[in-house]
Amino acid sequence: MTIEFETEKAQAAAWFRQLRDGIVNAFNGLEDRHDSDAPKGTFEVRKTSRTADDGSDAGGGEMSVMRGGRVFEKVGVNISTVFGTLGERAQSAMAARKGIPGMKDDPRFWASGISLVAHMQNPHAPAVHMNTRMFWTPHAWWFGGGADLNPCLEYDDDTEHFHAEMKRACDPHGDTLYTELKEWADEYFYIPHRKRARGVGGIFYDDRNSGDWEADFALTRDVGSAFLPAFVPLVDRRRETTWSDADKDAQLVHRGLYAEYNLVYDRGTKFGLETGHDPEAVLMSLPPLAKWI
Repeated sequence: MTIEFETEKAQAAAWFRQLRDGIVNAFNGLEDRHDSDAPKGTFEVRKTSRTADDGSDAGGGEMSVMRGGRVFEKVGVNISTVFGTLGERAQSAMAARKGIPGMKDDPRFWASGISLVAHMQNPHAPAVHMNTRMFWTPHAWWFGGGADLNPCLEYDDDTEHFHAEMKRACDPHGDTLYTELKEWADEYFYIPHRKRARGVGGIFYDDRNSGDWEADFALTRDVGSAFLPAFVPLVDRRRETTWSDADKDAQLVHRGLYAEYNLVYDRGTKFGLETGHDPEAVLMSLPPLAKWI
């Protein structure tokens, strides 16, 4: 049986765009509030595109990137909706599941989502990642997403606040869901060759198909909606903190962990590059500066 889901696809893509718009507006507000003589950062928006192997249009999206702001050294908030057919390598990068139903006979796919990564000017303000997405194939659909906090200088109250907001998003969808998704994030955002996590965790899920599209979409919306309440208060708390050269050095070294993880392990990066999406959009998550010792 083929599942078309055209209405559901349109609803998901519209939500990701709406979420992007709200986040960009909130981040502009952080730049406005910061007490600095430095020029305020602004978002540059450009279209992205994906080209199929035969040269045909296969969707795309928009990159919204701010560089060199008062608060944000680099932040990107990308949305995309792409489609086409998947080769075997792209199928393996598409989801955690080992086999996608029906893909050998009908390798069509559709995917839409939002992806955000923020690297901060102030080493006391934590870097952060968030994404939510929907995938469709002719025989299946599923959601994925999550958010995780990546401070180079850790504050227990920041970590507690971030996790409390993630739990608040999960609780309406199941008493044990937050614990399950937190454990998934702890496993997913672990860097094996460093034998450590890249940050202080958050939540993560993939291949979510409970059989109830509306319920799974509601969870995905709640995770996305929780991001600003989880993150913005932390930035407001830390953005005026005085930092030292040693603090900045620690930030640059910590960013190396983020770069290593995203280039070696991140499934979203692999999927984007395997399916021919705009490499600038795929690699938007990388920090503007990093160092290794």
